[in-house]
Amino acid sequence: MRKLKFLLAFTVPIVSVYGFTHDGWHSWTPILLIFGVFPFLELMLPVDSANIEEKLAADEKDAPFYDWILYIAVVVYLATFAYFFTIIPNTPFGTLEFWARLVSMGLMCSIFGFNIGHELTHRTNHGFAYFIGQIQLLSVINLHFIPYHIGGHHLNVGKPTDPSTANKGEWLYTFWLRSQVGGYFQAWQIENKRAILNGHAPFSLQNRMVKYTLVTIAYLTSLNFILGLYSLGVYLLVVLISTFLLEAINYIEHYGLKRKQDEAGRYEPVRHHHSWNSDHVFGRALMFNLSRHSDHHYNGSLKYQVLKSLPNTPQMPTGYPAMVVLSLFPPLWFYVMNRRLESVAQSN
Repeated sequence: MRKLKFLLAFTVPIVSVYGFTHDGWHSWTPILLIFGVFPFLELMLPVDSANIEEKLAADEKDAPFYDWILYIAVVVYLATFAYFFTIIPNTPFGTLEFWARLVSMGLMCSIFGFNIGHELTHRTNHGFAYFIGQIQLLSVINLHFIPYHIGGHHLNVGKPTDPSTANKGEWLYTFWLRSQVGGYFQAWQIENKRAILNGHAPFSLQNRMVKYTLVTIAYLTSLNFILGLYSLGVYLLVVLISTFLLEAINYIEHYGLKRKQDEAGRYEPVRHHHSWNSDHVFGRALMFNLSRHSDHHYNGSLKYQVLKSLPNTPQMPTGYPAMVVLSLFPPLWFYVMNRRLESVAQSN
């Protein structure tokens, strides 16, 4: 069951295809399942905070089963995306079915595009995995995520300079724009600096942001040629939805958690209490253990299957699906989370 629980993520493409091919409320099945049924079940079921035993962790870390789940998920994701583009031209623009299918595909992109891309691009010593991760992030027009996430967010999480750390009292709707724009410009700064340190001109092909920009332009031009302008516009709407969902996840992962400064201005190292953690079973399985975010930031090189839950980490009241819904309603979000922030501050 430890391994098989991650297969739950494949319910997303299954119900998405169902929604693509059915009208009326059936077209909303993916949204109702992920943001309705799963949160309800997580309220009923106990959390699973158990960790893999140390003796087993070394074997599990390199077990090919977990990698194959990701690679199969990539194939399923790309096939679902392709199928979406055969369905959406025949869906009348602006109808409930149209928006249901857009949101469903955006949900697919956030879980399979962003999340798997995030997992694989952390594997910088594994060329094939890293390449597939880049493909996933290209599919959501977010290649800048790669240099920014590792070279910026992981270093600066909890600092005022990190655009992906939400401030206490900040609304999701302003945060997502700040995070996207700030992350993009920081990616350029990181790559410009890296190019100069390596003796290259900032705007050269040694700068990944230059290459990523050229690849993105070529990719969108090709899509326009293959799919046409209408489908390209729909695609960009899907990307916008998936990016909003990504930033909703960023928002809930670090909301209000700040690293302390000493008198000399030095920040404390990144610790487990600088990220919110969730051990709720559906959120863990759907997001390939991303909700064990505290351990991911403590050691970003760990693969998803061996991430741990520790008792001193700030705990979300429920899993990722319900927390994303809660973040859409700022007053309710502040009511629930600001009290938890106070408890975290007192314990650290």
